[in-house]
Amino acid sequence: MTTLAAIAQSGLRAAQLRLDSSAHNVANLNTPGFRRQTVDQQAAPAPGGVQARVAAPAAAPGVALEAEAVEQISATYAFQANLLVLRRADEMAGALLDVRA
Repeated sequence: MTTLAAIAQSGLRAAQLRLDSSAHNVANLNTPGFRRQTVDQQAAPAPGGVQARVAAPAAAPGVALEAEAVEQISATYAFQANLLVLRRADEMAGALLDVRA
């Protein structure tokens, strides 16, 4: 169960970083010469999950508001999915304790 929780928690952190980065991009939409941030994600070594980091700013200045809206929706769904995994893991651990008690 701890591996499952670690994987889901890394997914929560990655989704939060994506949301934060997108919010930063939207907040600086009208800043002259601003280059949008992106988040790089890759598979993490054991116990698994995902590693996320803010990448170097984009080569070209500017932010597409519609792309940021899609990114925020996508990151929100990823956050919700990982939260659901944590809830189910908690339920399974509780059921296991009920069986063993």
